[in-house]
Amino acid sequence: MMETDDRELIVVMKRYFAVKAELATLTAELEAERKAAGAQIGVFYDPRQNAERAADLQRSHHLKAEMVSLMQRAEAWGRAAVAADLRDRSEAGGEPEEWQSFERRADTLFGA
Repeated sequence: MMETDDRELIVVMKRYFAVKAELATLTAELEAERKAAGAQIGVFYDPRQNAERAADLQRSHHLKAEMVSLMQRAEAWGRAAVAADLRDRSEAGGEPEEWQSFERRADTLFGA
């Protein structure tokens, strides 16, 4: 059964990829418009100088910030999961058997 934390991570990552897709679409539209207009990057992407597209430019900044926030949440979940695994492993007395077996095979293959 999937734990609540796992479901929350899935929700966070689904949102991350939805935001990423939205940002990619918006960025492609803005860049195509900039190129068609022959506008300089610094001028076109400055909301103070491009009032016509200011809302879209601000939206792109918001989407980027949301992606960073979502990824930070996912990373925090990952760090917590790794810490829990390490804690469980130390309480259980070492590596799970499948990891021990893998490590022995790797040592054999790579001459350690």
